[in-house]
Amino acid sequence: MIMYRLPILILLMSILYIFIIPEEPLGIKLLFKLIPMAMIIFYAIRKLPGKKSLTHWLILIGLFFSMIGDGTLHWFVVGLSAFLIGHLFYMTGFFAKWNFSVIRFLMIVPIAVYGFFMGSELLNALKQEGNDTLIIPVLAYIIVISLMAWSAVMTGNKWVIMGSILFVISDSILAWNMFVAPVNFSGELIMSTYYGAQFLIAHSLGTIVKRSNRVVW
Repeated sequence: MIMYRLPILILLMSILYIFIIPEEPLGIKLLFKLIPMAMIIFYAIRKLPGKKSLTHWLILIGLFFSMIGDGTLHWFVVGLSAFLIGHLFYMTGFFAKWNFSVIRFLMIVPIAVYGFFMGSELLNALKQEGNDTLIIPVLAYIIVISLMAWSAVMTGNKWVIMGSILFVISDSILAWNMFVAPVNFSGELIMSTYYGAQFLIAHSLGTIVKRSNRVVW
């Protein structure tokens, strides 16, 4: 029964953090920011099948590093580094479930185009603002999250693919709002897509080994 109630609780706690908890004091805000991720990790653990693969453990580790990133993102480079490590674990786990098809493989083209566009815009914005020290970390993150998204596509698993797309959307809004131009309702958009991404990736732990859940392209 808990597996049916937990997603609802995750949704409610996410809504509470995004729309109700005030920005100050910071400690309270961070606590409520981390609660949905802690619940998502618990949900992921409960979704683990009896026969666990390397991918399952790598995704779990990725979730933990994402939670660390959540708690440290106000120190931007520290939080960015934690998320980057999390994406490396996701990417390694997804590539371990490589499921080749020509169409999926060619998805690297639009992902690369989007990554190049975002990288160019952010690079120009960082140079204009004189934030040269952030150029390498930000560009490295764009490369890694782009590869993570492609590795998710290559699994053919619909939950992983949707989760990775939402993750790219969330981080794109965050980066654009921070460095390029203000985005209306950025906080709400960033966190709603982020929690959705992590939940879908966590949910995939119960499906990623099942052939019937693959997207057939």
